[in-house]
Amino acid sequence: MRTVEWHQGKVRMIDQRQLPHEFTVVEFEDYRDVAGAIKDMYVRGAPAIGAAAAFGLALAAQQSRAVTTGALLADLVRMADDLRATRPTAVNLSWALERLLRRARALAEENAAVGTIRSALVHEAQTLADEDVTINRRMGAHGAALIDDGDNILTHCNAGALATVDYGTVLGVVRTAWDQGRQIHVWVDETRPRLQGARLTAWELMGDGIPCTLIADNAAGHLMRTGQVNLVLFGADRVAANGDVANKIGSYKLAVVACENGIPCYSVSPTSTVDLSLPTGDDIPIEERSPREVTHCLGQPVAPEGVPVYNPAFDVTPHRYLTGIVTENGVVYPPFVRNLKRVVQA
Repeated sequence: MRTVEWHQGKVRMIDQRQLPHEFTVVEFEDYRDVAGAIKDMYVRGAPAIGAAAAFGLALAAQQSRAVTTGALLADLVRMADDLRATRPTAVNLSWALERLLRRARALAEENAAVGTIRSALVHEAQTLADEDVTINRRMGAHGAALIDDGDNILTHCNAGALATVDYGTVLGVVRTAWDQGRQIHVWVDETRPRLQGARLTAWELMGDGIPCTLIADNAAGHLMRTGQVNLVLFGADRVAANGDVANKIGSYKLAVVACENGIPCYSVSPTSTVDLSLPTGDDIPIEERSPREVTHCLGQPVAPEGVPVYNPAFDVTPHRYLTGIVTENGVVYPPFVRNLKRVVQA
């Protein structure tokens, strides 16, 4: 099944917190529960969060008791704000909500009936989800051209099918190269503190039969210095206009070490993740999450009780450390200020 989807009037998604030990599917019939699921990381990854928010707002439209278009629009704006507040860094969330709100406003200007708007939002959310799968496959084709037979690829966090509606961004590139017959191997960063690499990326790769090896995050530098990595690929939760990339905490460190060792480093992200309104990565809001994610591992305490914790969920990789950015419209190379704008407009 898809990571998140509309099913018989409800929002259905895989509960990624339970993987890899248990494959659990949950359904929500209240948009506030969808918001909670986004915040609590039942679903994660920028494209998947965007689709979940879109389906959540479509669900909110069904819940609204408004009988006039004006009242429905007012409800949708308020409900969209509830969804938008869940994860501040991932721009796909706001992008998806604004797309549905634009559709609702356009229909209201055409004097469409309330029921028509409600149905149209479900259709728009479904279209957005379907487009995500197509976009991922296009990124896979562009990115696979960067991979040579025999390459060892280092990844961070999970940018696979689980981080999207289906197929994946980084793992979409890896899957395409594998399907094209290239013999590759993937080094999988465990990705503390929530272990998305260990729990999710390794699970996806093993399910596809793609050779992979799990490593502690701190082993990545050693592998790069000793010539055991040919390419570094990671995703993005937001890309600034100058090419600075916000991604899961630890990505910046990988990009710097890759640059030091002359290893190409690419971010793989759809153009919906590019935020041209933000000049640089310094303008990207960085979510800080619960201290418990650091003091506990899989529910077990691993630190002294009461120790102060700083737990940023993301860091920003300055564009100078990136070889390029893989999008559905091609691979973007410096100067990013000019070339990102071109691919987004395309």
